[in-house]
Amino acid sequence: MRKLILAFFIAFLFHDLEGQQMLRLTQNWEYLKGDLGGIYEAVRPVKAGTPETVPIWKNVTLPHSFNATDAVDPDVNYYQGPGWYRTQLTIDNPYKNGRTLLHFEGAGQKTQVYIYDMKVAEHVGGYDEWIADITEAVEAFRKSPVFQKQFKGRIPVEIRCDNSRDLEMIPSNLSDFNIYGGLYRYLNLVYVPQVSAERVSALASVDAKGAQGKLKIGTKLLNPDGIDTILVKIEIKDAQGKLINSWNKEVKAFYGNKDLWETTIKNPKLWSPENPNLYTIETKITAKGETAIHQEKIGFRNFEFVKKGPFLLNGKRLLLRGTHRHEDHAGVAAAMTEDQIREEMILMKNMGVNFIRLGHYQQSRIILELCDSLGILVWEEIPWCRGGLGGESYKNQARTMLTNMIEQHDNHPSIIIWGMGNENDWPGDFNEFNQHKIREFMKELNDLSHHLDPSRKTAIRRCDFCKDIVDIYSPSIWAGWYRGVYTEYKEASRQEFEKVDRFLHAEWGGDNHAGRHSENPDNALSKIKMGKGTDERAGDASLFGGSARVSKDGDWSESYMVNLIDWHLKEQETMPWLTGAAYWPFKDFSTPVRPDNPIPYVNQKGVIERDFTKKEAYYVFQSYWTKEPMVHIYGHSWPVRWGDVDEQKMIKVYANLDEVELFLNGKSLGKKKRNSQDFPAAGLRWIAPFVQGNNTIKAIGKKDGKLLSDEIIQEYQTAKWDQPAKMILEKVSEKDDITLIRVRILDKNNILCLDAKNIVTFGLTGDGELIDDLGTARGSRKVQAGNGRAEISIKLNKGKSVASVKADGLASAFIEL
Repeated sequence: MRKLILAFFIAFLFHDLEGQQMLRLTQNWEYLKGDLGGIYEAVRPVKAGTPETVPIWKNVTLPHSFNATDAVDPDVNYYQGPGWYRTQLTIDNPYKNGRTLLHFEGAGQKTQVYIYDMKVAEHVGGYDEWIADITEAVEAFRKSPVFQKQFKGRIPVEIRCDNSRDLEMIPSNLSDFNIYGGLYRYLNLVYVPQVSAERVSALASVDAKGAQGKLKIGTKLLNPDGIDTILVKIEIKDAQGKLINSWNKEVKAFYGNKDLWETTIKNPKLWSPENPNLYTIETKITAKGETAIHQEKIGFRNFEFVKKGPFLLNGKRLLLRGTHRHEDHAGVAAAMTEDQIREEMILMKNMGVNFIRLGHYQQSRIILELCDSLGILVWEEIPWCRGGLGGESYKNQARTMLTNMIEQHDNHPSIIIWGMGNENDWPGDFNEFNQHKIREFMKELNDLSHHLDPSRKTAIRRCDFCKDIVDIYSPSIWAGWYRGVYTEYKEASRQEFEKVDRFLHAEWGGDNHAGRHSENPDNALSKIKMGKGTDERAGDASLFGGSARVSKDGDWSESYMVNLIDWHLKEQETMPWLTGAAYWPFKDFSTPVRPDNPIPYVNQKGVIERDFTKKEAYYVFQSYWTKEPMVHIYGHSWPVRWGDVDEQKMIKVYANLDEVELFLNGKSLGKKKRNSQDFPAAGLRWIAPFVQGNNTIKAIGKKDGKLLSDEIIQEYQTAKWDQPAKMILEKVSEKDDITLIRVRILDKNNILCLDAKNIVTFGLTGDGELIDDLGTARGSRKVQAGNGRAEISIKLNKGKSVASVKADGLASAFIEL
């Protein structure tokens, strides 16, 4: 039986060019957590009336992750082990002597593929694409007596995924993210003719002035039958589908990568974040009267990281305004649908992002295609992340993943950097931590990257003893979070900039608990010693012990994070030498190494929550980075402010308008001009006393004759509270059989404790179910309170339930629903 595993991709899989050539296999799957005694357990018939002899399979749709909910379950460690998937396919290849393929866009972390009881493919690595050729296995099974008798003419497919802990695999389990298991990216059934393109390389380049574009096109064939002669036709089309140039030739079949055609295009429309112009390369391969069609999107752009200087795109300086992305989402973990992925990327673009670092592994082709079409520049990297350096199998996996990442994604104009690793100065997985060996392997990967793709730069983040190896280095600068204060950011960056030829600041920011706000968010800065550095160090993520740092001693409020971000962004506008910086990360994500966070097992540094809910920080970025007019009063998720009677309170507005007028309770507080260097809020701040009770705040501005406004209502509490003494559980709302409940923490005089951070745990008995394990502030049954309150939703299932909440040192509270 032929066993064929192809590490490269067939790039026309998303296109229905000639009939049903590609089908996403999303429906009719069953999943079994754990292992089987043998493959026959997955396919043996179960007689009617007899008990099931293996664990019960669960119906699922793909993409699917083992860890959709347990990654953020506060009471367990997330599952790491094997899991099985099975389905039955109707195989009907329209091509005579064509190949039938299963194309995996990513599966975690070790995968085996079976047709009935025959293993046909296996793959190690959870993030690169790969293909299992099932052609011969399908034909062999069709000769089996059970083909018609048991399976009624369908083909049984079984897939074993395994994310068990393994020190000799990357990424390390010490990484600050979950090593997910499952078929968490799309799986496609693909039909191709007898000869097709396994890969088409379409490398576009252009001079800095954009006068002449060059295009070099090559391919690698999928031709297992050794067909001798093929006809190749290549067409270049612009964004409107107009034919620009073409080439065709009959050639002898070949093995490996082969360059076919080089051509030039005068004055191509350049690709940029503002105008992401894309061309289409269509390659047709004809053999034995059948044609395979392959399409690639390419773009012409010229970029340069100036030595000891800024970043240039198409000959002009561009400040890289970036963020980071993990493949993670509430309720599904890594198994995001294409619609969810698109929504996330559009949220980024609307925030003003023009650059993204994909942390810390090759991500879905859908992401890269969206970056191409939206105009977002990319740093993509392999998951050599923390732990040290393993043996030969470990290194071979790194080499293979780097090769696959580059050869699968090198046509994307959005990509400018290949990342070799992350925090490779972090030991822990092996009894030896040898800096010399790590350096030697880093050199090997760096050389391999430049050999495979001389057109891109290489980079790493945080490994000082390797910073001279790669083209671009990103040190650790966490001013105002893990070390130092945020006002040290510019000087710390300048010092690091001077140490290397090319500097880029990836990862800055800090955790903020959605819905927690503060009247004095910068209080913790008084505990921090300035001038001691801003780099993160061992143990800095811990919430206990060690030197004073905001990550441990701060209030984790949105208020503080808004100030930190505001300061960084206004400073970046006055750093002409800066290539760019990328905030860590865009969205909260799950992690096994942070069980004690306000939301257990969630890294809360995102500017949006794990379910796309925007935090206040999102609008700070918009006010600096976007051109689309916007105005936003800080505090939409801050229902109650506090202070003394007649105390002057600051009201902040984040906007990209030249001027804003603010009204408090119907009275104008005057107009303010925006000045990005006037911290905080770029000068759009007002000081005024609130009245006890509700206060209505409205901001109004104009841009290009268009009126924009924003309005919120905040209660003002002047009553002083004592220590938390009791909890009150109450129903907030009910809609479509979903009820929202809230716990409020009060003192002995029934005054709301607005600084209470008690850890509360919700429970439920009856017909309903908690909507929890989402890893969000309002989707976690165990969570720290924010400003003396916490909320969760309940699906009532049209029945009756009793909800409860408990917290250490306080009497439990209950409510009937």
